Amino acid sequence: MKKIRNTIVFAGGGTGGHIYPGLAVADEVRAIASKNNQEIKIVWLGNSGGMDKNLVENSGSVDEFIGIPSGKLRRYFSFKNFSDLFKIFAGLVKSFFTLLKLKPAVLFSKGGFVSVPPCVAAKFLRIPVFTHECDFTPGLATRLNSKFATKILVSYDETKAYLPSDKREKAVVTGNPVRPVFYNTNPEEGKNFLFSERSDYNPEKPILLVLGGSLGAHQINELVVQNLDWLCERFNVVHQCGAKDADSMPKNHDGYFLHPFIYKEMCDVISCADIVLSRAGANSIWECSVLGKPMVLIPLCGSGTRGDQVDNAHFFEEKGAAIVLLGEYAEESYLKSALERMLDPEFRENAAVQSKSLSEGKRPAQKIAEIVYEKAFGE
Repeated sequence: MKKIRNTIVFAGGGTGGHIYPGLAVADEVRAIASKNNQEIKIVWLGNSGGMDKNLVENSGSVDEFIGIPSGKLRRYFSFKNFSDLFKIFAGLVKSFFTLLKLKPAVLFSKGGFVSVPPCVAAKFLRIPVFTHECDFTPGLATRLNSKFATKILVSYDETKAYLPSDKREKAVVTGNPVRPVFYNTNPEEGKNFLFSERSDYNPEKPILLVLGGSLGAHQINELVVQNLDWLCERFNVVHQCGAKDADSMPKNHDGYFLHPFIYKEMCDVISCADIVLSRAGANSIWECSVLGKPMVLIPLCGSGTRGDQVDNAHFFEEKGAAIVLLGEYAEESYLKSALERMLDPEFRENAAVQSKSLSEGKRPAQKIAEIVYEKAFGE
């Protein structure tokens, strides 16, 4: 009789973009297990330095966090590429002995370079590996992990064409996992959080939500400051500016609602917004899609990036859900033009409908959880 192992290991980290979707899947796996009266243990292998430990442990989704050394293979010359080889090797050794001790039924990778050593170690130990790619085009970590994966889970059907031909039959289109709280939002709670203590909120104006991730986006922050009077004449401007620029942002400007970072309330905040101005990170745009929000996207591009945000943004633009300002077009006059188009109720409503349509159907996190759980306990 086959011995059922009740541990599932998640691997990934380095940024919130590799952690929050994985936590969404972990929540759904636990929910399925609870329905089936199955006791499980969820362990997360993440970066031993950085934000990983705090984000994972504070989520309440995981039973144990184990830090492993993490290196990075950069797309440009750097002496750190050589020193990081030792970190990668150390990560592989620790992953191997950690997995050997845990004996998990499945390893689920959410990406980031910290996920590669656990995927390699799992392959050696004959532990099934599932890896998920959130972006339109697969990153280096996913391309490496796909060599060891039982299944490659992707957010877009078009992503399969970017995989090696011998790996495409392993690909399953799931969408990008979004935290369960985004499916049960309250716009009034969002407005209460943002505006209850401010007398300058104007309910006759649409709400423009400006996002740049947890650290902020300096380019977007500068555009907001340069055009603040123009923006506040037309919108209630809610701006998550990030920790780096928080001290230098304007204070006490009517119609401008500044927040260095929003986490717990973000689902309700997005739900009450009329328009979102943002980078094009996979998590942010899929969260906005779940809530049917029209977007103006300024993707990160140029040196130091592989262009994943550009690909994400173009996909949403082609579907009619967003306006994209790329490169030289990410400047004052084009920003005003894009937002003026969004002020047209008919245009905005159509973009909202198209945005919502991209995430309709079964929740991606639930779909992925069912695949993982079936492999762990259904065979």
